[in-house]
Amino acid sequence: MFPLAGAVAVVTGAASGIGAALAEALAARGCHLALVDRDAVGLAATAGLCGAVTVSTHVLDIADRAAIAALPDAVLAVHGRVSVLVNNAGVALGGQFSQLSLDDFAWLIDINFWGVVRMTHAFLPILSAQPVAQIVNLSSLFGIVAPAGQTAYAASKFAVRGFSESLRAELAETGVGVTVIHPGGVATAIARNARMGQFVQQDPETRASASARMDRLLRLPPAAAAARIVQAITRRERRVLVGRDAKVIAFIQWLFPVSYHRVLQMLTR
Repeated sequence: MFPLAGAVAVVTGAASGIGAALAEALAARGCHLALVDRDAVGLAATAGLCGAVTVSTHVLDIADRAAIAALPDAVLAVHGRVSVLVNNAGVALGGQFSQLSLDDFAWLIDINFWGVVRMTHAFLPILSAQPVAQIVNLSSLFGIVAPAGQTAYAASKFAVRGFSESLRAELAETGVGVTVIHPGGVATAIARNARMGQFVQQDPETRASASARMDRLLRLPPAAAAARIVQAITRRERRVLVGRDAKVIAFIQWLFPVSYHRVLQMLTR
């Protein structure tokens, strides 16, 4: 079991959604926090929910290489150590592959994948200095299945999964564990805040309709997702499916690794 009381966790994407709920849940276990997000207002609001633990806030863009390189020193100056790294920050991108520019694609990969890699590279020496430490990388259900219209997002989340599994194997003989999380439909604002591809032709009414459909699929409260992730940290689990939809769809993918698209279409008609 991983002892969270008195631990220090770095959480990215902490201004809202799963990240904010995770911060609150970790604080309730007595875990001190270094919260990271580009949204200063949201970050301050999350910090205000974290009670009596020591909380530092760090306003930066997770795609900013220089800012990430400087972050460990800033965190150590407040907390002195880090034993948990939660790479949660992420963005979404709307449109079929033919509707995306290469700049669109690179923007998402730079945050969703390279953000995880850079944060891990920056903090791994600090984590390795602890007797026990845990890296928690948020992939997605779309790191297990890859639906149409999600080429960039699925590519990034499959990459996070592959990176995490390989890193776990490399660290197997150390005190640093790696947990990869695959949430299903969690009720966050990521879909509403998605950037649209450069060549997407979509009127406001169509986009609002698509957003409403997505909201109906994103039903699991962030607090419920956070509770499951905190449990996974304490148990040092390797892979976690969050939500019933994630478990069902992952099982279908396991049964039909090539034809799961067709099977899922049949089930949702």
